[in-house]
Amino acid sequence: MAKAWLIAVMVETAGQAEPQRQFFAVGHDDRARAEWKAIDRAMLMGPIATSPVGGLEPVQAICAILGTTVSHQALLPGEVRPLGPRWPRRWVSSQTD
Repeated sequence: MAKAWLIAVMVETAGQAEPQRQFFAVGHDDRARAEWKAIDRAMLMGPIATSPVGGLEPVQAICAILGTTVSHQALLPGEVRPLGPRWPRRWVSSQTD
């Protein structure tokens, strides 16, 4: 069972021609709630895209983060950790528990 989710949110940032994808690790087992928590955190960075950009949805659950990865990365329950715009390899590389 998932203990957390990796969520991508398209955020409109100053100086960028189009919204940029930002990744968040969210310590919540429910996917929909994790998406909303990521949106709330992303809104602090700028407006959220309202339609798909380059075929990518404005908010997308990338994958469940399982217990081992949550423990190794020290993600707390309920925590929303911004991971930046680069693909978060450490969070998706070890998906077996």
